[in-house]
Amino acid sequence: MFDLIIRGGTIIDGSGEQRYVADIGIKDGKVARIGEITETATEEINAAGKLVAPGWVDIHTHYDGQATWDPILAPSSWHGVTTVVMGNCGVGFAPVRPQDRDFLIQLMEGVEDIPGAALAEGINWQWESFPEYLDALAAFPRAIDVAAQVPHGAIRAYIMGERCNTDYAPSAEEVAQMADLVREGVEAGALGFSSSKTLLHKDIKGDFMSGTFSGNDEMLALGLGMKGLNNSVFELVSDHLGEDEEWAWVTEFQKQTGLTVTLIATTAPAYENGKMYKLAEQARQEGREIRPQAAGRPTGVLHGLQSSFHAFVGHPTFRAQLAELSHDELVKAMSDPAMKAKILAEESTIKGGLMQNLAQLMNQVFPLGDNPNYEPGAEDSIAGIARTQGQDAMEVMYDLLVANDGKELFYQPLGGYQGFSLDGQKKLLEHPNVLFGLSDGGAHCGVIADAGMPTFIMTHWGRDRTKGDKMSLEFIVQALTSNTAEAFGMFDRGRIREGWMADINIIDFEAMRLFRPEAIFDLPAGGRRLVQRAGGYEATIKAGEVIFRNGEHTGALPGKLVRRSNEIHTAR
Repeated sequence: MFDLIIRGGTIIDGSGEQRYVADIGIKDGKVARIGEITETATEEINAAGKLVAPGWVDIHTHYDGQATWDPILAPSSWHGVTTVVMGNCGVGFAPVRPQDRDFLIQLMEGVEDIPGAALAEGINWQWESFPEYLDALAAFPRAIDVAAQVPHGAIRAYIMGERCNTDYAPSAEEVAQMADLVREGVEAGALGFSSSKTLLHKDIKGDFMSGTFSGNDEMLALGLGMKGLNNSVFELVSDHLGEDEEWAWVTEFQKQTGLTVTLIATTAPAYENGKMYKLAEQARQEGREIRPQAAGRPTGVLHGLQSSFHAFVGHPTFRAQLAELSHDELVKAMSDPAMKAKILAEESTIKGGLMQNLAQLMNQVFPLGDNPNYEPGAEDSIAGIARTQGQDAMEVMYDLLVANDGKELFYQPLGGYQGFSLDGQKKLLEHPNVLFGLSDGGAHCGVIADAGMPTFIMTHWGRDRTKGDKMSLEFIVQALTSNTAEAFGMFDRGRIREGWMADINIIDFEAMRLFRPEAIFDLPAGGRRLVQRAGGYEATIKAGEVIFRNGEHTGALPGKLVRRSNEIHTAR
């Protein structure tokens, strides 16, 4: 007798092979049989006409704090994710000395836009070392599995104290101590080590995060700290991956350490003519695992009265009279015609970045509405709507901001959206060496809501795209499951296969959709975050237990901590 039988579903098993119809019998948290099953089970699910796929494995999240207080780990769990990897971009909360806790919170708040007050109230700090942090994660009940990486920022702070952000000539002894801490964490179960070399990453005070300017010798020493530990990963965010010198260093780093290296480029030269991907593929052909990460869609800022940014945030009247109002008070005040006229007559006092040219910006900002479109055309922009209506673009922006009780959010893609098309992004995603990543689940609470990336990838690339070719669901599912799992050394999940972990999504594909992003205030200390719900997930199963039915948590908490495996990978 089985614990659970899923009957008659159309299985896309994560291998990349063609779909097929079969029953799945689950016993003791694992897939026990695939085929025609005549036996009975404690529970059965009729999946006829539904897609049955492995649970998604998301390798780029920032739940490092949230995982210590939230058993659900939404919004990722709402979107069929059954395993998340944390500790990315060099930020995290272990190892930590008591006097450095606030520093790590400020670092996470600045780099990943997670409210510091929420982190301060939510984290219980039942650890100092990284192994103790892993033990704390292992002891906490949760719906889905979590895995962690050792973060460079915390390592530097632990060894160098207040010098960690400014001193890029640590002593040989300090470097050796940092390498020992990295090895200690990975031996205890961390999947690897992460760092950041981008000027985009600053703490809440505006200081570049520790590790940004670390020399190659320091980086190599920390990598060598993991040498010989099977399946260890080095994750790097960098502004320099368009430069030949950086590639020479990355290649030499991989040669000497033997690690899987996964890269996130933050500047355009890395993407020109597919440079990063061609070089990574060349390395892989030579036997070196260098894997760029790519997002399902370009990162985009969400504008709105409930986000951290909108077109009028720099206008003098808004800053002086409205910025501190509650949402309801703000909407009421901005709905006053006299207030509208006053604000529209002003110029923003912020002249840099996104605020450099607001009128031009309106060509790149799109209302999302109830059926978000992440590949909109010029006519869908605020400027396009204004042209159609014969109105001023800034006035249209103002009116839409305050409409719908001020809850509308507007999408501004930042990079990779050329000619109002995602064709360039599709080429990146289809590259054989690329890993699907960068959902940033748990992070960027005020301006980004990308944790629903798997649902977007399934619906947009697998069904809804009208501006160009789609992708096969077999390819998509493999990219969201076995590709990411195996790259990070998790060889018991990512496929529906007998003997493997029973992490499974049952999907009504026609009903699958993303809802409009929304602001909720459910973090500790009333902290805000932008989230996006999904439809079409009839059931999400973790280790054989149904954890979600039609978007609602069942109360089941079978999730665990995933520790690094020593298993040597072989062809499967």
